[in-house]
Amino acid sequence: MNPRQRSLDVIAGEKPDQLPFVPRLDLWYKANSRAGTLPAKYTNASLMDIVDDLGVGYHCLLPDFSDFEYQDADADIGLGVYHLGVNCYETVFHNTGRTVERDGKGGIRTTYHTPKGDITTEFVLDAAMYQSGITLWAIREHAVKSEDDWEAIAHIFENAEILPRYDRLERFQAFVGDRAEAVAYAHTQAGAMHLLVKDLMQFDEFCYAFMDDEDGLAQLAARIEPYMDSLYNTVARAPSRLVFSGGNYDAVVTYPPLFERHMLPQIRKRADIAHELGKFLICHTDGENDGLMEYLVASGMDVADSVCPAPMTRLSLAEYRAAFEGKVSIWGAIPSIAVLEDSMSDADFERYFDSLLEQSGDGRRLILSIADTTPPAAKWDRIEHIAKLAASFTVR
Repeated sequence: MNPRQRSLDVIAGEKPDQLPFVPRLDLWYKANSRAGTLPAKYTNASLMDIVDDLGVGYHCLLPDFSDFEYQDADADIGLGVYHLGVNCYETVFHNTGRTVERDGKGGIRTTYHTPKGDITTEFVLDAAMYQSGITLWAIREHAVKSEDDWEAIAHIFENAEILPRYDRLERFQAFVGDRAEAVAYAHTQAGAMHLLVKDLMQFDEFCYAFMDDEDGLAQLAARIEPYMDSLYNTVARAPSRLVFSGGNYDAVVTYPPLFERHMLPQIRKRADIAHELGKFLICHTDGENDGLMEYLVASGMDVADSVCPAPMTRLSLAEYRAAFEGKVSIWGAIPSIAVLEDSMSDADFERYFDSLLEQSGDGRRLILSIADTTPPAAKWDRIEHIAKLAASFTVR
């Protein structure tokens, strides 16, 4: 059985021939390749070469957030819009002008000109971030700074159009072959309110606005939501059995009342659409989920990606598996500190992984991966050891 089919079987609740291991290695590879610190045998290897040598699946749940297809395709990051070369959709803004300024040090300042006023964003991916393998940009200035910006930001998204680009996904599937099912990626945010809290507003400003005028903020989100719906509905019909929508949940940032009222309905709606189309919904649940578990199960999501258990968060893998009750598949389960020699000794790693495999139970509905990603300083022989253990684990 190949890695692509093995992972699909797990997600469908079927018994695979072995426990899948699909480590996210892209950031690890970028950082070590640029620093000249790849393991000696991989000095001239591509990431795909390394995946094949390990005998594991190719991780492609999240796109390469630095893979832009054309000039200024990075200019809309401050709106949470990435014009990526593998996106199976394209966002086009109508009736909105745009001025892009670059500081030559990785910083971009974009100003949007609308009939309701200007919106300015500023974000950066500097040389140090690039060298370390980081592909996500840091926002310096958020689009929505006060209620004065609400009309302008609503105008931008009300005048945005989503166009399908399924050819990109088809090319990517041909590239990865049987190493993975190329995932149809929609957005890391679950809906418009999530977009506001994660991308469009500084977190403390969002909290003040939410406490002062939750209804007003909900009305703003309702005006942006058709854009998010259109994006998801386009992606859900792409040629893939796996649809990615929503992530970075956390019991502090997306705290339970906010999640229940303004995110749970959106995730459930997207899950229903995926299921009607015979597909599976993946959500990126990489944060502290203690307090959110009942909502994650109720959402109807099929895969909780990048699950990061104790000791990096409060919940153990056993608690995750018990809470998901065989309804939600886990993709992750290995905290990144487990592969860092400075954080966990070899003996502690052996003990930890023995416990992790014990908590895996029958091994069903589990795809091992390192949450959130394999860190650049990971001890490579531990990655190899995990691959061997996964291949020898008997799924019951």
